[in-house]
Amino acid sequence: MKSQFIVSTLAAAIALSLSAGAIAKDVTEKEQAFEQITVIGSQAAINDIPGSATFISDEELQKFEYTDISRVLSSVPGVYVQEEDGYGLRPNIGMRGTGTGRNDKISVMEDGVLAAPAPYSAPSAYYFPTMGRMQSVEVLKGAASVKYGPRTTGGVLNLVSRSLPTEGSTGLVNAELGTDGFYKGHAYFGKEKNNAAALIEVFSYGADGFKELPVGSDNTGFEKNDVLLKFGYKFGENDAHNLEMKIKYSDEQSDETYMGLTEADYQASPNRRYAASQKDQMNTQHNAYQLNYAYRFGAGYEFLATAYLNDFHRNWYKASKVSESYLAQYSEFEAAPTAEGIEGIGVKANNRDYQAKGIQTELHIPAGDHYITVGLRHHQDEMDRFQWEDKYTLNQDLSMTLTSAGAPGSNSNRFDSAEATTLFIQDEWTIDALVINAGLRYEDITITREEWSKSDPKRENGLTKNISNDTQILVPSLGATYTVSDSLTLLAGIQQGYAPASPGNADQEEEESLNIEFGGRYNVAGFDGEIIAFFSDYSNMHGNCTASIGCSDENIGDQYNYGEVEVSGFEFSAGRIFETDSATFPVRLTYTYTDSQFKNDFASDIWGQVNKGDAMPYVPENQLALSFGAALSSFVFDTQVRYVSDAHADLSADGLNAIDSRVVWDLAAKYLIDDNQKVYLTVDNLFDNTYIANRANGGIQPGKPRTIQMGYSYAF
Repeated sequence: MKSQFIVSTLAAAIALSLSAGAIAKDVTEKEQAFEQITVIGSQAAINDIPGSATFISDEELQKFEYTDISRVLSSVPGVYVQEEDGYGLRPNIGMRGTGTGRNDKISVMEDGVLAAPAPYSAPSAYYFPTMGRMQSVEVLKGAASVKYGPRTTGGVLNLVSRSLPTEGSTGLVNAELGTDGFYKGHAYFGKEKNNAAALIEVFSYGADGFKELPVGSDNTGFEKNDVLLKFGYKFGENDAHNLEMKIKYSDEQSDETYMGLTEADYQASPNRRYAASQKDQMNTQHNAYQLNYAYRFGAGYEFLATAYLNDFHRNWYKASKVSESYLAQYSEFEAAPTAEGIEGIGVKANNRDYQAKGIQTELHIPAGDHYITVGLRHHQDEMDRFQWEDKYTLNQDLSMTLTSAGAPGSNSNRFDSAEATTLFIQDEWTIDALVINAGLRYEDITITREEWSKSDPKRENGLTKNISNDTQILVPSLGATYTVSDSLTLLAGIQQGYAPASPGNADQEEEESLNIEFGGRYNVAGFDGEIIAFFSDYSNMHGNCTASIGCSDENIGDQYNYGEVEVSGFEFSAGRIFETDSATFPVRLTYTYTDSQFKNDFASDIWGQVNKGDAMPYVPENQLALSFGAALSSFVFDTQVRYVSDAHADLSADGLNAIDSRVVWDLAAKYLIDDNQKVYLTVDNLFDNTYIANRANGGIQPGKPRTIQMGYSYAF
């Protein structure tokens, strides 16, 4: 960064340091454990947060043995999930009306580090950490989330990997089989001795898929593997120094497509796929490295530092057009109409390489009634887009023959990169029962796009485009909690929402909004929960262009200015555990109401003509989740029912309310053999409800039908 302000700030801040990962202030507890980077830390820590917060523990995650983050988050108030493949491989998550496309409006992290392959230069990139190996999930919205960035309107989703053991050995072996060839194998082993600890974890799962092709292997499923290694060492007086190294590898092969169904074909048989999608396949590989250091000194001082490097490669080989007219021409299930077949079917290699790296530090300073946090992050990321398109003939027997192979780089030959320096300071001021949190985030961001001719794959003849967008932004936040009694805590917050502009459009503006929330947390008559109202006023909302929402190949990666948007609503949750002498019965209800309105007219390449007063597509007005269970000696039962009201798919006349409301039930039952062993049965979509998951890809994608899984787990 060239800014003189940042140069001087960096020089002054190196001695202080800082970061993007929050650590709880309970020093005694921290000294007993190896470093674990969280944004909340535990259920008990939520009361101190001036905003909406949800902590999903390992115990909660084990209830349904979910491997799909979409199902995990479906009961979190203020969170919207648009399904796509049915297994959660590429989830679309939004918060408080931000939109759901590719998680590009929220900050997704793993262990306090931004998880997107290129969170600044390509926020919509298709990677998501393996949900099944996570130990806990944290969701933070409101003023407290401004610290993490770079997108500060919706909130933060932090996935916490398995922690190192603090004493002796720990381990697990878990095996599962299910419908449509589903399988899961999960194992880990960790050991601590003489202030050193190590952990290895392996997670592998896959399925044949629930969709049917009319030709070929009829495999529309996936295989995904994930390996995690951790090493930790504590040293110094009272174990004041703590080092942890994390190494992760994952790969995926999924026979997945964007090609949905026409309305008539969906009504006839919702789980079919067209023959022209038989070559579609995603291949990915992800490598991650993270080094954490913590030093605790004096009376509650903490210095934290994290260095990270993420490398991600993907090539999604898939039918390159998914428009309604394309489906009408190529939607074959039985035989091509002529002996010559259908020529000219394009299958594009969406080949891309990503890298993200950086260092983030944090200093915690206790100062009487004040607890000050100062943080610094320097981050770089890039996307190398090098694509081509092959042409096929769909034969009369529905096989496909390659007729011409595209040259690598002949479809897209582009390099996007970003460099960002972030400075953050927060003061938590305690005045008896009142706690005030004031924060200020400064970012200096440069995002660059370099492009070569499609006929110049070796990039020898010079750039055809070289543009950049340089931004400096101050993002303030103010939040407060007031403890009325042991039963009631009030909270309120105000923050500026912000997202950087991409360089693809010379007229592109930053996304900015004003966000307000207020409400309270309660614990009355055994019921605990929260009620929070929220309001977001966008002066300019971004639309990020991806293939998943129907953008043309030439515009993918660009942004659009959608102008003024208002989003308001409230979140409610309530839970209680009822107990008898022989059983316990946990019950929890969550509900989200959302009203979203565009405040101006404009023409959208994605949603059609937008008129003032239109609601945002894929933002349902009502969401409700009810979970209840029973623990009876060695038998444990849990069920969850989710209701989502209808929503727009686009804003054309026939797109209104094109995503119907739905009710989906999930069920889990366990038998505890002893303290270490259990067998379990889970059923997703118990009543086999057929519903439209999305229409964003030019056709209808169905939700996953009823699936049944059985498993065995041994833990020690």
